[in-house]
Amino acid sequence: MATTTLITGARSTRSTIALKIAMATSGIVFILFVLVHMYGNLKAFQGETAYNTYAEHIRTVGTPMLPYAGLLWVIRAVLIVSLVVHVWSAVVLWSRANRARPVKYQVKRNIHSSLSSRTMRWGGLTLLLFVVWHLLHFTIVKINPTGSQAKNITDNPYQLLVHSFAGSGWWMTVIYLIAMLALGLHLHHGTFSACQTLGFTNTAASRARARVFGWVVAIAIAGGFSLVPLFILFGVID
Repeated sequence: MATTTLITGARSTRSTIALKIAMATSGIVFILFVLVHMYGNLKAFQGETAYNTYAEHIRTVGTPMLPYAGLLWVIRAVLIVSLVVHVWSAVVLWSRANRARPVKYQVKRNIHSSLSSRTMRWGGLTLLLFVVWHLLHFTIVKINPTGSQAKNITDNPYQLLVHSFAGSGWWMTVIYLIAMLALGLHLHHGTFSACQTLGFTNTAASRARARVFGWVVAIAIAGGFSLVPLFILFGVID
């Protein structure tokens, strides 16, 4: 009986480690993606021609070996798989943590935990909902004005971007900024957790560096994404 328990415990530990590694690697995929996506968004500061040229370029990368927009579909497939792995791993690990502590603490102590770690689950859910809404808005449905200019805006990525914020009112920018706050907090703790899972935080100094790195990644990406809607709202980008 004791041997069976030990074997079961060892398997559970290995499975937990595997899930954490899956979360870390899928998280790194998303970090790389949002970094490149942010770079593309910042092209808006160079004007309509530069932004639209970039948008067209990413659809022609790999041609003629790949069909038009073929690389985009490869990236989308990788992101979908990474999303499923990331969410599934998070749910399983959260469920196991709850089962391991069936009796809740009467007084929950958050002295040694950061805001980003405490909001990880709710922030992740917020981001998931935002991603669905974002895809509906810019890719699948392309929510645009009706009338004679609707098709022109749809076919013009720069005008679609500008209209999405300038034409929809301040509330669109607020929604976007809230999502970027959630993204920043998620990136901060996620980056640190990935470094920890992959064995880069074995000393106090390396843990401190990982936390700083997490903030650098979070501020650079979330801040970079926030610049475009803010500058559109204030009429700098039009």
